[in-house]
Amino acid sequence: MPDYAQFIELIVTTWGREELPAKTLLVKEGAVAKKLFYIESGCCRSFFHDADGKEVTMNFGFDGIFICSMETIISDEPSWYSVETLEPTVAYSIPLSKFKELKSNKAGLRLFFTEYLEIRLLHYQKLFVSRIKDSPEKRYRELLAEHPEIIRRVPQHYIASFLGITSVSLSRIRNRK
Repeated sequence: MPDYAQFIELIVTTWGREELPAKTLLVKEGAVAKKLFYIESGCCRSFFHDADGKEVTMNFGFDGIFICSMETIISDEPSWYSVETLEPTVAYSIPLSKFKELKSNKAGLRLFFTEYLEIRLLHYQKLFVSRIKDSPEKRYRELLAEHPEIIRRVPQHYIASFLGITSVSLSRIRNRK
């Protein structure tokens, strides 16, 4: 794998640094994304609107994660989801056109990006399978064990949405010993 620390150093020294307040929209559902973000510190959530217009949280991102619309990066399509900051966030960003140009011209960047996407694909596959086969309580217990930062830093109604349950159901699960 390419040197992760070296790549992050490149980001920090060449991408634009942004200090973003909570509730800043980084990617808008239905719009073509303009930038790729690297989250240095902070918390984001990805969400979409279902057929009834209700927000459904699909994932969270914390320090060290990249944020963008994969649809836009891969095929120039509008994003299927939105991404917003949940707390003050420090991010580095690069226009997607510039990122695509660099990726086309630099084999090391292309390799790094491919390997990063493979890791994220495994993460999303695990979420997908868990959503189908595991109970909400098991999903919550795994979330608590594997990602305690979500429980500490994310409002309960977003966690409930992520788990596919109501806030009341989440409260009941949390109160069970």
